[in-house]
Amino acid sequence: MSENKLPETIIFRIRRLAPRRAEKPSWGEYSVTYEPGMTVLDGLWQIKERVDSTLAWRASCRMGVCGSCGMFINGRPRLGCNTQISELGTAVVTVAPLPNFPIIRDLVPDLRPMFDHHTALSPYIIRDDVDEMERPTGEFYQSAAEMERYLQFSYCIKCACCVAACPTCATDSEYPGPMALTQAHRYNTDTRDDGFEHRQEVLANEAGPWRCHFAGECSRVCPKGVDPGKAIQLMRRELVADSFGLRHKTPVAEINVKPDGIERRPGIPAAPEPTL
Repeated sequence: MSENKLPETIIFRIRRLAPRRAEKPSWGEYSVTYEPGMTVLDGLWQIKERVDSTLAWRASCRMGVCGSCGMFINGRPRLGCNTQISELGTAVVTVAPLPNFPIIRDLVPDLRPMFDHHTALSPYIIRDDVDEMERPTGEFYQSAAEMERYLQFSYCIKCACCVAACPTCATDSEYPGPMALTQAHRYNTDTRDDGFEHRQEVLANEAGPWRCHFAGECSRVCPKGVDPGKAIQLMRRELVADSFGLRHKTPVAEINVKPDGIERRPGIPAAPEPTL
């Protein structure tokens, strides 16, 4: 349904749950006055401000950057702020919390299980030169081509849409999920990192990428085009190659510091002195 054909009033059908008041969720229907360009998040704000102030959800940036407003909209995990009502093609908008998570209230899922898996896979640069990490004397050199290897996977905003869409996460709480595995691969691929063996302790066992059935839903619903399914398959290849001693280990990036203490990368001239 095009934007011009949408009725002036849109029905929002919202899954509600207040744990202290009810054990089971219920569905509430609300009328929203539609205006061209409205997003699902705009509709929720209208309900909260004009109809029911008790409605709860997460939101922050309203620009598809923070990942706070992940919701199950018309049967698919999406960002409320990035989803225009006209894109849904229906006069009834069904909104529920992201599946595969405990629910705190209404549209607010408890994302702690996802971040626990994320933390367990050490999503940060690990190096042996701890002193340089804590008291840096320069920058770790990295070429544009080396950055390109992991750049796509660094776009993840932790919105949890991929985890909500994953059929393995729906049945196996031990599975880290596409978000955590993608970020582990992102750092394993970073030439400044030397933590592959450290993360392998988690990745090589049954809680690693081997339980992925490659349904591909994580990549389909990702609002930032990260493609977690691709990251997981690449991670599997790296782990198999390592088990046979065939993994090509890129030397860890060295510090590139000039005698004057200013880091300059090869091929990039120093900036001219400012003129007063």
